[in-house]
Amino acid sequence: MSGTVIAIGGALKADSAASDAVWRRLVDAAGGPGAAVAVFATAAAEPERSAAQAGQALQRCGARAELIPVAPHLRGVDLQAALHDPALIARVAASRAVFFCGGAQELIVDTLQPGGRPTAMLEAIRGVFAAGGVVAGTSAGAAVLSRLMFRDAMDSLAVLKGRWRAGREYDHGLGFVDPDLLIDQHFLKRGRIARMLPALQALGLRRGLGVDENAAVVFRGPQLEVMGGSGALLVDLSGASSDPALPAFNLRGARLSHLGPGDRHDLASGLTTPAGHKLQSPCIDPAAPGFQPGLPQERYFLDMLAEQALPAALAQLLDGPAPLVRGLACRVDPRPGDPAPDLGFEFRLRRGPGLVGWCSGEAYTVLGALLDVVPVRLARPLFTPL
Repeated sequence: MSGTVIAIGGALKADSAASDAVWRRLVDAAGGPGAAVAVFATAAAEPERSAAQAGQALQRCGARAELIPVAPHLRGVDLQAALHDPALIARVAASRAVFFCGGAQELIVDTLQPGGRPTAMLEAIRGVFAAGGVVAGTSAGAAVLSRLMFRDAMDSLAVLKGRWRAGREYDHGLGFVDPDLLIDQHFLKRGRIARMLPALQALGLRRGLGVDENAAVVFRGPQLEVMGGSGALLVDLSGASSDPALPAFNLRGARLSHLGPGDRHDLASGLTTPAGHKLQSPCIDPAAPGFQPGLPQERYFLDMLAEQALPAALAQLLDGPAPLVRGLACRVDPRPGDPAPDLGFEFRLRRGPGLVGWCSGEAYTVLGALLDVVPVRLARPLFTPL
C-alpha cells in the first residue's frame, strides 16, 4: 500500500497552532518520534536556510531530519555528484518521509526528473512512498506532487487570457496523487483560481485542488483531509462546458467546494464530511423552506482575485439573499505588452442542486457552488472626472 501525501499551501506561520499540527501530522504519519525525514531544499534560493527551518520544525516534533544536499543553489556542493551518490541515495531510501521545501518548483523537476526522465534519487523517493512512507512539500514542494503542475505561471490573469505554453506555464510534476488532480498553492491568498480553471481545461483534467497559505491537505489514497488556515478549494470540471464561438476563455457549470480545517473529502465517491464541530451547527441550505440568510446584504466583488475574495463570495452565495453572486477579474491598469488590455472576465457564482454548507464562527464550508466565467470588454478609461 502506498503512503501519505501532505501538500502544504506555503507560508506556514512559525509557532502557530496550525503549523505545529501540520508538522506533528507529518511526523506521526512517518512513524512518530525518531522517524528519519529526508529534507530536500532543491527549490530554494537559500537551501541551507530553508532546510534548517524545516529541520528545526521536524525535530521539535521528534523526527530525525537530514538535509539531502541536492539543490542547484547549494554552495560548495557538486550537484550531479550528490544526485548520483549511491550512499546518499541509500540514505534517502532508508528514510520514512521526504519533505520538499518551497521556492521554484521547476528546480525540483529539472533536478530530479530532467527531460521527464526520473533519476535514481527520485526512484528512491518513490520507494519511500511505496513502502508506506510520507512525501510532503510546501509551496513549490506541494506543486510538484501532482502529475502535471504549474511551472512558472505567476501572472494568473495572463493565463486566464490565454498565455499557456508547455515548459513555461506548465510542466510534468512528480505524480504522487491522483493523476487527474492538479494541485496549486498560495491559492486563496493570491487569487489563483484564475490560472486553475484554464489549466484544467487545457490539460484535460477534471479536478483541481487549491491549498491556501498556512494550510495543508493530507492524502491517504482517495481520502483527503484539510488542516489549518483558511483551507482549500476543490474545483470539479466534470460537468462544465464552454462555448468555442467566444474568442476568449469561458466556462459554464464548474463546481466549487470550499473545505475548511477538519473537513474530509473522498475523491472516489465525491462525498464530503464536514469537521465534527461544524456538524453541531445546523446545515445551511438556501433551497430549504423558510431559509433565512445570515448575510443579509447583497455584494458585488470588484476584484474576484483579491486575497480571500473567492471564499467570501462563496459564503455570500450560500448564506446571502441572492441566488447569484458576481465579481470581476480584470486589470484596471494594463501592463505594457498586454495583448488584450481590454479583456476581463465576470465570475458568476450561482446556486445549483445540492448547494449546502456549514458555518463555525466566521469560517464557512461551502459544497457544490456552480461557477460561470464570462469574458467581458472593459471600458477605457474605466471612469472620467465628474
